[in-house]
This record gives sequence, structure tokens and C-alpha cells, in this order.
Amino acid sequence: MTRVVITGAGTLNPLGADLPGTFAALRDGRCAIGPLTCRDVDRLSIQVGAEIRGFAPEDHFPKTRLSLLDRFSQIALVSARQALAQSGLVLDDTLGLRAGVVLGTAGGGNTTVDDNYRAVYEEGKNRVHPFVVPRLMHNAAASHVAMEFGLKGPSFTTSTACASANHAMGQAFQLVRAGAADVMLTGGSEAMLCFGGIKAWEGLRVMARDTCRPFSRDRAGMVQGEGGAVFVFEGLEHARARGATILAEVAGFGMSSDAGDIVMPDLDGPVRAMRAALSDAGLPPDAVDYVNAHGTGTTANDRTEAQALHIVLGERAAQVPVSSTKSMHGHLIGGTSAVELLACLMALQDGIIAPTVNYTEPDPEIALDVVPNIARSAHVSVVMSNAFAFGGMNAVLVLKRHG
Repeated sequence: MTRVVITGAGTLNPLGADLPGTFAALRDGRCAIGPLTCRDVDRLSIQVGAEIRGFAPEDHFPKTRLSLLDRFSQIALVSARQALAQSGLVLDDTLGLRAGVVLGTAGGGNTTVDDNYRAVYEEGKNRVHPFVVPRLMHNAAASHVAMEFGLKGPSFTTSTACASANHAMGQAFQLVRAGAADVMLTGGSEAMLCFGGIKAWEGLRVMARDTCRPFSRDRAGMVQGEGGAVFVFEGLEHARARGATILAEVAGFGMSSDAGDIVMPDLDGPVRAMRAALSDAGLPPDAVDYVNAHGTGTTANDRTEAQALHIVLGERAAQVPVSSTKSMHGHLIGGTSAVELLACLMALQDGIIAPTVNYTEPDPEIALDVVPNIARSAHVSVVMSNAFAFGGMNAVLVLKRHG
């Protein structure tokens, strides 16, 4: 099987408009959670979120094209451009036939849906824009990325709630490893910070009203964000042949289904997904140097994940650094595990482990080193990134330092 490496990464998220900006924010432990500015925010019970600030779509796309692009597609395209630029890939017609794209999103064009429900039900309009369906469909971002760069190989979208991006990246990894493609653009994006998107999440009663404090005893729930990241996955020999800089190697992927409750996490499913990823990578649990946790800041998730990590990592569980960067960039739903993979890259490349910020006091039921509040320098060779979603969908990636 083909070994798979990452040769490019790009992002647009609440912490930064590119990779250097995001790395700097992660190192500094900045929290991007703040007051929401969406329409009708006064009607929301939850009025905090992690918004992308200062992004002007017209600086990136002509007006004629913007009519086709929901915000989640804009995020994916900006991220993909950065990733390809960093990779140095030249996508000619020949390579385009062996290149594809798999992106994850949970909600697709949420802002388009929200705007057009308003138009029809609130404003009484009887017609909507002819591009509403192409804007809102879940595969819109993947399709636009494929069209912009001439990617004519395997191209599709995964939608598994909060595990969408990890599932997407896992599928891209498997396609390159199996020889079905030489290059895949992959990751995820989400733009759910509109009135309807937030109101829907309010109904679940899992949202914090102030900030996100994963693993902290006084945590109050999750905080929504928006954003995404895209990576270039490439066969190792293909990358070597063109002299590419290799950021990391994708070593393994595991997935499982709880097949239990639609919203409550299960212990067995995450354990099996983590073990499957390590087995796929051919690595023992004691090889793991850092875990980017799912870490939503809800009691049910945090305690279940901590228990699962103790089962998988055994006696080392309390010593392995485990941080949740959702404490900084919020929960980006379908795009979150793509942005979290950036923290994994930073750990492998720079030897800096991103912290869990907003942490105030230990939970006696969570015996983990959560890297509280301040980033940490460490030698990191193997990282594991967890994503556990509503519906019991679990997806775990393992990366390792290359060279």
C-alpha cells in the first residue's frame, strides 16, 4: 500500500485567516469566543460563539461567483487555495485525472437555508434565487474545489455531524493509500452561526452561555464556531519525486459506530475507533505522544472520552498530553476536526502542544493531563485526533512525524 503524507494545509477559522496566524493563536492560547453579531441575536438565549472576524468575501471572489457560494463553500475554497499553494503542486490535466477532493460538513449551506426561509416565510416572497439549491447542497464546497482546480478523480462529501471532517480525511487517506488517487484535497468546513443554526442547537440544551471550558469541573457546555481547513494528502513517492516538503505522515485511521443513543456518547465506540486507528497505523498505544481530544466541554462527552482514553492508553493515560482546542476556536461542527488537525501538525512540526484554555479546576472524574491554559514544548512523534459525533459516529486519525 502507498504511504500517505501531508504536503499542504490551509485554513480560515476564528483563530486565524491562514496557517501561520492559526499556529500563533494556538501557541498563545488565544480564545476566539465572544459576542455573536448575527441577525436577531437578541432573540437568542445563547449569544456567544466563535466567529471569523474581518473576512471580506468580495476580496476573494468576484461578485458573479459569490451568488453561487454559501459561506461554508467560501471557507473551503480559501483554505484549499492556501493548501495547494503551500504544497507547490501543479495540477495539470494529467494529474487532475488522478486527483480528487473529499470534504466534510454537517449542515452544508446553513446560511442559505436561513436566508431563504426568512424570504419565504417572514417576508412573504413567492420566489427564491435560482441558485438556492446549488448553494445549500452539502456537496457544494467539494464541487467548487474540484471545479476550481480541475480535480477529476474521486470527489464527494461526508456528513457525519461533528465527525464529518475526520471521516472525510480518513476516506481521502484510504483512497491514496489504495492507489485510487495520487493526490486528494481533504478536510471540512462549516458555517452554522446564523439565527436558525444557533436556535436549533439551543434546543439541545448543551450550550454554554459564556465560554467553553473542556475538562474543567465548572464547564457549562459547548460553544459553536465556524470555519474549516483543507489539506493536501499525497502519496509519499509522488511527493518525493517532485521534491515536496512533507509536513507529516498520515499513519492510520479508525472508525466505529456506537449503534446506541442518537445524542448520548457511548464508551465502547470511541475505544474501538481509537484502537482501530492505532492498529491501522501499526503502532502500540504507548507510541502516542499527544491526543487532540474531541473535548466539547459537556459533562457527558468529557467524562466518557476520558474513560475511553484510560482504556486505550492504559497506565500512561494520565501522563499523555490531551488538549481540546475547542476551548479556543469553538466547536466548528463538521469542520472542527479539520482545524484540530492543524494543532496536531503544529505539535509534530514545531514541538508545541496547544493548550486547553479557560481551565479553572480539575474534575475529580477526569484524570488526564489536559495541558491547562498554557502551550507546552515537547518532543512529539505520534499524535491522535479524536472526533465523536451525535448518532454515535466515531472517527480517529493518527499522524506521525516524517523523517
